[in-house]
Amino acid sequence: MFGLETGIFILLCICLFCACAFEFVNGFHDTANAVATVIYTNSLKPNIAVIWSGFCNFLGVFFGGISVAMGIVNLLPVELLIDQNVYHAVAMVLSLLISAIIWNLGTWYFGLPSSSSHTLIGSILGVGLAYALLPENTAGTSSVNWDKAKETGFALLLSPLVGFSLVIILMFILKRTVKNDIIFKEPKKNQTPPGWIRGILILTCTGVSFFHGSNDGQKGVGLIMLILIGITPAYFALDASRDTSHLHTNLVQIETLVNRIEEGRLAEVDKEKLKIVKSSITDLDSVLTVSNGKIPPQLRLESRKDILLISRDLSKIQKDGALTLNRDETAKLSESLKALKSYTEYAPTWVILLISLSLGLGTMVGWKRIVVTVGEKIGKQHLTYAQGASAELVAASTIGMSSGLGLPVSTTHVLSSGIAGSMVANKGIKNLQAGTIRNIVLAWVLTLPVSMFLAGTLFIFFRTIL
Repeated sequence: MFGLETGIFILLCICLFCACAFEFVNGFHDTANAVATVIYTNSLKPNIAVIWSGFCNFLGVFFGGISVAMGIVNLLPVELLIDQNVYHAVAMVLSLLISAIIWNLGTWYFGLPSSSSHTLIGSILGVGLAYALLPENTAGTSSVNWDKAKETGFALLLSPLVGFSLVIILMFILKRTVKNDIIFKEPKKNQTPPGWIRGILILTCTGVSFFHGSNDGQKGVGLIMLILIGITPAYFALDASRDTSHLHTNLVQIETLVNRIEEGRLAEVDKEKLKIVKSSITDLDSVLTVSNGKIPPQLRLESRKDILLISRDLSKIQKDGALTLNRDETAKLSESLKALKSYTEYAPTWVILLISLSLGLGTMVGWKRIVVTVGEKIGKQHLTYAQGASAELVAASTIGMSSGLGLPVSTTHVLSSGIAGSMVANKGIKNLQAGTIRNIVLAWVLTLPVSMFLAGTLFIFFRTIL
């Protein structure tokens, strides 16, 4: 397959298996986010709830796009993404996946609603920082795409605060507008809620499940693309389904605009970036010219490098406000860069389907531990219909909006904080179980450093033995 040696093919299979295992674990680790409320309000039987949630997670991955997936990939430095050594790529991917799986399984075992997103991003940062310490990194390459890391970190930090606050506001509005007190009462044991309440709760469960797939599932898609690009670049470094001859048109437009930039007015750091951009444009143009617009397989990884460098450095110059272009030219440059990146930011349908199945099937098993925590241990009272619907409505909206913006957020943190907000809205902060909240916060605080340490250590180890 892909003309690989037997040993490398086996490593490819191991990496793909680990990526699917990560999404499978992600599925049963995060199932509680969607099904806890419908189970604890008797809206759906547990087995029906997890099967329905798994199906909706599957649909979310399949139809959710790949913007979050590419956000995950772009956290890593360009130089690490285009490393010519296959074994280095294997070391990177295995360290990411194994560290994330270890932390997810550990927190699941203790019933802690920890974030798979948080874990994966910590692992990526750990690998990036470990890469900076390698002796061969003599150029002092930036170990992490810190701009993307800040953007991602902000989304992860803000989302639980949004979940907590919005649920309190929504509960306040419901109490003053809804006259039917039944939605504020604890459900009676084994008694299904009124039809209209049940419909709302099932709808919000569906929304959280779908948007969980569209956000968390994309992370698995990004991981598989890292594997495929690193081990089989001739097939996956560029989108093979597209005619690369169209690259030349985009490149000419970018080169024309780049030549209009007044280099003398740039800061020294931006001059260096512009020099890299011009060099990459020249390299890519020569490949397209020699190959008559059809990039041969052996040059696709190098062409991918040129595209990533052009996009990265021009975007940084633009972000620094150093572009000496008018508004129309700047807009045209952004449009041309987006078209150029479309050749590298893609995922084959079979990859999306594989992750959809892994996440969907994982959702159907192992759900009980964290469901109990979310449903019984965050607050001191049983979930009411209003609390369940409010928490899930806010979670679905927040995750859906983040997926649209291409930002990875924690479904776990958004919904757990929403449940906590609903408890505070009902009877004040004394309605929270301090021990559970302390453990959740502790897991949240430890996730980044632990996953960074695990991934960084494993990366150095695998780079040594492979």
